[in-house]
Amino acid sequence: MHGHSGGVLPGPIPNPEVKPSCVDSCTVARKPTGKFVAVPLSFTPPAQIPDYWRSHSETAGKEMAISTGDILGHAQVGVYLSVVDKILFHPRSLDDAAIGELQSAFDLEMHPFLVGGSSLLGSLLTGNDKGIAVADIATEEDLDELTSFSDVVVMESGMNAAGNLMECNAHGAVVSPVVPQEGVDMISEVLGVDAIRSKVAGHDTVGSMLVANGNGVLAHPDVSRSEAESIESVMQVPVMVGTVTFGSPYVGAGCAASDTHALVGSGSTGPELNRIEDALGLI
Repeated sequence: MHGHSGGVLPGPIPNPEVKPSCVDSCTVARKPTGKFVAVPLSFTPPAQIPDYWRSHSETAGKEMAISTGDILGHAQVGVYLSVVDKILFHPRSLDDAAIGELQSAFDLEMHPFLVGGSSLLGSLLTGNDKGIAVADIATEEDLDELTSFSDVVVMESGMNAAGNLMECNAHGAVVSPVVPQEGVDMISEVLGVDAIRSKVAGHDTVGSMLVANGNGVLAHPDVSRSEAESIESVMQVPVMVGTVTFGSPYVGAGCAASDTHALVGSGSTGPELNRIEDALGLI
């Protein structure tokens, strides 16, 4: 997939008592460079089919803080769900039964949401306890809603899916190299953490290659030693490699995690679940 982008320059939207009335007045202008940057996605957005989510919280007879299932009929649960601190953003089309299952598993505040009309929240939205990053397809109403939770930084320039281009926890953020340094500095300011630019396993879509919480990071199996060391340094937690959904290396697309629970796509094996549990400190 190709997008017209000369670098992704976020713009901050603060969380004032009087919320911003329009997007343009609250974002930082980006000077066009005329370059085209290919930003590959780790998944093909599937067609919407009826809601389906199921929980399996036992593996080999052992109770685990981990579940497997589908969201909207698809195993790429990290594409549809975004855990931001104590809030789980989920597609508005999820039915009550699915929402109840998720709330029981994660024990977080559930918030139905769309970004620019899209249900791909995990790809378009990310953040921590201090701030939220969102793609620039977010509408004025979306931004108004998000600023009720915290400060917001908008990833400008068309094709920029915030959840695909970065991963963060309460300590640090790893941001795709397609984001210019000035954009990384803005993300760092809004999220209140140190942020670095880095590929993961040679890929720019770092949010699809990592799953992080306050306990650890699960990374694409091909992450390099230098990449892992940089991730550990900025996020201040250990990095372990693993896969999801029977061998997929795109762990960020196939898993959504808080500090106490993880939902992994259906088809994930027992060894994969054990590895995820260890990597994210869910024991």
